[in-house]
Amino acid sequence: MGKLKVGMLLFPDLTILDFTGPYDVFIKAGCFEVYVIGETTELIKAEGGLCLKAGLTLEQSPALDIIFVPGGKGINPLLTNQNFLDFLKKQGENAKYVTSVCTGALLLAAAGLLKGYKATTHWRSLELLRMFGVETLEERVVIDGNRVTGGGVTAGIDFGLILTSLIGGESMAKIIQLQLEYNPAPPFSAGSPFTIEKDLLEKALQITEPMFNYRKDLIKKMC
Repeated sequence: MGKLKVGMLLFPDLTILDFTGPYDVFIKAGCFEVYVIGETTELIKAEGGLCLKAGLTLEQSPALDIIFVPGGKGINPLLTNQNFLDFLKKQGENAKYVTSVCTGALLLAAAGLLKGYKATTHWRSLELLRMFGVETLEERVVIDGNRVTGGGVTAGIDFGLILTSLIGGESMAKIIQLQLEYNPAPPFSAGSPFTIEKDLLEKALQITEPMFNYRKDLIKKMC
C-alpha cells in the first residue's frame, strides 16, 4: 500500500501542541506523506507568537486521504470562514479519514463533517460540539467509522499513535511511541475536570469563560 496523503491544516492562533503532537507521530510513520496546508504560505503566528509556515495553500492541496484539523482560539474566525469550510467539505467527500484534535472538532462540525458521528473534543468544548447536533464522548480518542477525533491538546499524541496503528499497524505505532518516549507520568492528577480539586476546577472555568461564551454565542447564530 502506498503512503496516505495527510493534510494538516495550519492557521493563525492555533494551539501548537494540537498540531505538533500528531505531526511528530506522522513524520516518523512510513505510511504517511505529510502536507502542511493553510490559506497562505506566509508565516503565521500560533498562540503565544511562535511562527509557522504552511507548504501549500488550500488551492494547491492535492486530494487528501486524511484531513487533520487542530484547535486553538484561531478556530473562532474559521467557523464562519467559507473558504476553509468549502475546502473541508470538498476534501471530506472522498477522504479515507476525517480527523481532529481538541477544538478542531468544532470546525469539522461547522463543515457538516461530523453529522451522524460520535466525536470528542477538549472537555471545555463538549457542550459546544453538542450544539452542532454531534453526540459526544468524554474519551481521549473516539473512532466512529472513518471519523477519528482526539480530546484536548495532549490527546493529540494518543490520536496520532492510534491513527498510525489503524493504517500502519500496531508495531509501527509502538516503535514511534518508544522513539517519542511517550510514557506519561503527570506530576499531578489535574488533567481532567473529574480529578482536579473542585476549587481549582472553578478557577479554570472562570479563566476560560470569556472564550467559551464567545464561541457559544457564535455557534448559536450558526445553528
